[in-house]
Amino acid sequence: MMFLKIHSSYRSVVALVDSELLGKRFEEGKRQVEIKEGFFKGEEVDREKALFVLASQLREDATFNIVGLEAIQCAIEVGVIDEDSVITIQGVPFALKLL
Repeated sequence: MMFLKIHSSYRSVVALVDSELLGKRFEEGKRQVEIKEGFFKGEEVDREKALFVLASQLREDATFNIVGLEAIQCAIEVGVIDEDSVITIQGVPFALKLL
């Protein structure tokens, strides 16, 4: 399961994270990511719902903040990101897509 939250601004910002990572912080060298509930905790979704929403938001030119193996796999599957754009921080995959 994953948490999915869409923040509305001049452009939607989609936050998708593997559920077990919520509330944790990862740091490696100069890179760090904190999985804050205020940003990431939205609706808990399964893979099918995540794929649907990612594909829909991709067509709307949203930006994306994706953390965790399952979330990253979904984002790659629908074409939000490619494997080359994924970094890892303490073994946790992370990707941003900004337009």
